[in-house]
Amino acid sequence: MTGGDIVGLIAAGVFAILVGLFAIPLIKLGRVFDETSAAIRSASDNITPILEEATTTISETNKQIARVDSITGSVDEATKNLSSLVALFAASVGGPLIRVASFSAGVRAALGGSRSRAGREASKN
Repeated sequence: MTGGDIVGLIAAGVFAILVGLFAIPLIKLGRVFDETSAAIRSASDNITPILEEATTTISETNKQIARVDSITGSVDEATKNLSSLVALFAASVGGPLIRVASFSAGVRAALGGSRSRAGREASKN
């Protein structure tokens, strides 16, 4: 056995040790990739029901919004009808009511004026 053969054996041994040292992290890295694949698969399996539930929730929310829109339209129509009714009532009853009030004010003024004249005339006598 020559010196070159010994150096070749040492180099082969060092290479074998290096391969062994690099093999352990590579095996662990392979396990990490396997776990990552399993986690992604699990997440994709669990995301489907969540998306279906979200779709159902959004659909029901849209139905409720449509109902609220309908109710809002009805309230708007009722408010307009009530406003028209109040305006009609004010026009129908307001004018005659003002006339009655002015007539009663005139009568009071007339009676109050005659009472004060009668009181002045009585105090003079």
